[in-house]
Amino acid sequence: MIAIEFTSRQKQIIELVKKHQPITSEQLAAKLNMTRAALRPDLTILTMSDMLEARPKVGYFYSGKFINDIGHDFIKSIKVSDIKSSAVVMDESATVYDSIVMLFLRDVGTIYVQNKGALSGVVSRKDFIKIAIGSNDIHNMPIGMIMSRMPNIVYVFDNDSAYDAVVKLITHEIDSIPVVEAFKDSEGKEQFKITGKVSKTNMTKLLYDLCKQ
Repeated sequence: MIAIEFTSRQKQIIELVKKHQPITSEQLAAKLNMTRAALRPDLTILTMSDMLEARPKVGYFYSGKFINDIGHDFIKSIKVSDIKSSAVVMDESATVYDSIVMLFLRDVGTIYVQNKGALSGVVSRKDFIKIAIGSNDIHNMPIGMIMSRMPNIVYVFDNDSAYDAVVKLITHEIDSIPVVEAFKDSEGKEQFKITGKVSKTNMTKLLYDLCKQ
């Protein structure tokens, strides 16, 4: 993924078009003391990125977008499927003890719970701490007894944007969100299969990848 970074000449072209629109490529070349051939690659980039609009026999117009708008559109074009990572999933019958062991072995903050292949709940590190400090038999207690249950679980789909995912993370004040795929069970009821997760770590990595380009 490559963030759009305009050159100083491309920025100068944008300002000239904003000031003199409509303006032809010949007129732009004259103002920049360049040939039309040398100018053509810059104009191609600017029109393809929607910064400029080219109208035959008329000239170039400024599209009305700011450079920040281009970055905004780029972020919204990134799909959940592009950034999701694998999720730790356990069955409802798994014990709290085994789930805690898995939590630390995989170094995650959340475990997703399934029943017959469908998302049924979620357990966070805080949930495990609360149950562990009490007088509970975590070796025999099933994780299904302490999880937050559907339908009170926030989720996203592969085709949702990364922006949609981060909005849900912030709005619901959670560390990660499951990525799901809908399917029908044997009774024809809609269920959701867990295919991954998007966490605050995923979003931080996305920001890092965009900024280092």
